[in-house]
Amino acid sequence: MLTAYRPGRGPWHRMPAAPKTVLLLVLVLAVSLLPTAWPAAAIAAGACLACYASPGVGVRELARQVWALRWLVVVAFGIPCIFLGAEAALVGTVRIVAAVALAGLLALTTPVAALLDVVERALQPLRHLGVDADRAALLLVVALGTVPTLARLAQEVRSAQRARGARGIRGFVVPFLVLALRHADDLGDALTARGVR
Repeated sequence: MLTAYRPGRGPWHRMPAAPKTVLLLVLVLAVSLLPTAWPAAAIAAGACLACYASPGVGVRELARQVWALRWLVVVAFGIPCIFLGAEAALVGTVRIVAAVALAGLLALTTPVAALLDVVERALQPLRHLGVDADRAALLLVVALGTVPTLARLAQEVRSAQRARGARGIRGFVVPFLVLALRHADDLGDALTARGVR
């Protein structure tokens, strides 16, 4: 989940939240379980492209999502490349990026309130086991909102770094951690003010 909800009128936006969630979860699971082979990578990329190419979303949005995943791509490709070879690493990376982008499609085309309702309804049967469905759903929605916020903070720190002519990982990590912790603090204060414990 890389970005927040974007209003639209396409098929993904019009589809009710519950069936859309199930459909995208099945697609993500299918892409994740594909074998590590070139045909599997082509199927994963094709499924992702077909979902984003529908009216109301667009291939440009897919490109934006993939660009936001560039550091995941580096890690997902680099580490397996050392141990498994370039071909297996590339196929695995395509599958991972396709799965994450498909999951991101849910956040792109579904309002947060609708996602919250879906999660709450899905977790209702677990109330008998002591699971607080309301709190779990709120946690999920807060997590979905935090990812784009952290990406924005990282972009701000990088821009400030470039403006000062600073380089190096320490010049990025320290300010980013300070801003991320400040955001977490503010979020905690806001939830406490609303009675969430």
